[in-house]
Amino acid sequence: MSATGVARSPERLVIAVDGPSASGKGTLAKRLAVHFRLPHLDTGLLYRAVGWRALQTGQAPAAVAARLTAADLEDPALRDDAAGQQASKVGAIPEVRANLLKFQKEFSSRASGAVLDGRDIGTVICPDAPVKLFVTASTEVRAERRYRELRAKGLDTIKPRVLAEMAERDRRDSERAAAPLKAAPDAYHLDTSDMDADAAFAAALAFISSKGFRSSGP
Repeated sequence: MSATGVARSPERLVIAVDGPSASGKGTLAKRLAVHFRLPHLDTGLLYRAVGWRALQTGQAPAAVAARLTAADLEDPALRDDAAGQQASKVGAIPEVRANLLKFQKEFSSRASGAVLDGRDIGTVICPDAPVKLFVTASTEVRAERRYRELRAKGLDTIKPRVLAEMAERDRRDSERAAAPLKAAPDAYHLDTSDMDADAAFAAALAFISSKGFRSSGP
């Protein structure tokens, strides 16, 4: 048993969580990190930070990525949909991805293990992770989730626009030449279209337990 209270196999517990926007991967990754007492990195924030800062300053995205620090991830504006759209655009730039690779690799190599979520974690960042999850949902369900999220923030939008923007982002993410969004061959596919957060969490825990990892904590 480890000092973190997680009973584990001889491998470190690294959980790679991939999937498109509004699939529920971020919520799931955070809950898994708390459950297994592991550090968590939302890698999408890296690309949001690069895209947002490049837009605001006029600097080249690759140059911004080369100088990105953990403090840059604290800007509340990174949670806005505009930053998300910028993230998808700069994420298609090979130089940006290359400059952010070291940041992500170092995080995933922590002795404690780690949970990372994004779009290329299981395929590029942590191809040897013992646990890989690919979280998805139908485009319509994801668009409805994003629509409700935006409305809850007081933003005026319409469902057809949200659906169109999501479909376009999916296309960019899956068709880009650099690390396209796709499931790793050994990833567990978790379709959350008809699941709430608790059901998705339970399904993920069952899979992780089947791999020999479990939390001994409360």
